[in-house]
Amino acid sequence: MAKQYTSHLLMVRPACFQFNVETAASNLFQNQIENLSKEEIKQKAVAEFDAYVNKLQEHLINVTVIQDTKEPAKPDAIFPNNWISMHDDGTIYIYPMCTPNRRLEVRPEIIDDLRKKFKIQNIVDLTFYTKQNIYLEGTGSILFDHLNKIAYACLSPRTNQDLFEQLCIKLGYQAFSFSAYNEQDVLIYHTNVMLTIGDKFAVICLESIKNELERNTIKQQLEQTGHEIIDINFEQMNAFAGNMLQVENEDGKTYLVMSETSYDSLNIQQIKQINKHTSILSVEIPTIEQIGGGSARCMLAEIYLAVK
Repeated sequence: MAKQYTSHLLMVRPACFQFNVETAASNLFQNQIENLSKEEIKQKAVAEFDAYVNKLQEHLINVTVIQDTKEPAKPDAIFPNNWISMHDDGTIYIYPMCTPNRRLEVRPEIIDDLRKKFKIQNIVDLTFYTKQNIYLEGTGSILFDHLNKIAYACLSPRTNQDLFEQLCIKLGYQAFSFSAYNEQDVLIYHTNVMLTIGDKFAVICLESIKNELERNTIKQQLEQTGHEIIDINFEQMNAFAGNMLQVENEDGKTYLVMSETSYDSLNIQQIKQINKHTSILSVEIPTIEQIGGGSARCMLAEIYLAVK
């Protein structure tokens, strides 16, 4: 039976985490920290990453950690969810990334390491689409509702509608695409910063969906599929309150993983709504968030593959 969450996660330990100039044009969540040297940024990111992994493992959540390589430099390797998704039928999808230095994150040895522990039946490589300037960035671009076989995507330079719809046909999912904007009326670069889908709840920044019909349709669809709506505002979205992931531990207990920044932005009512459905697990990753423009969810690639 399909599950909305998994108990196995892939994380990539950074070797050269930095402000990524190539991605900054479309990711307005990225910010420089002027008073830190490159070496200090690297050290802080590694420390935050290790503490994150430790916290997950303390809560009996299985994490497969792969060490990134120093050469070639991959400043965003810490966010593997953008280039890979792993499904319960044994299929791995490899996605076409928008910027050249993020395409370097796709390394065969990562797949080889996964193959040692998990059953991989098939690999579908979509990276050739980059030659046509067509991009779709994994579970950054796509939010899967596995229980109801619906996939959501907010369109942007990094999320191509045609490729998204083709993928959904292949997976047997209903495709739902829409446009979401920040306060400056710029398209939001990834769906997973404004939408989180749990088994019985959805965290969503409804005010980012300017088109009233699209906004009402997505709200209605989430409610009709049994999700309690937890509506966040722009300020909370900018604090990464949309960038969360529900996971399961070895004992079958579920957690909503988020950053401390995200947690601190939530109000008492929203926390109560979440706690009705799952426990909250928050991690401190301020350097990674500020410089990388991604948060707790971006760092987790879900492994739905069967264990060997």
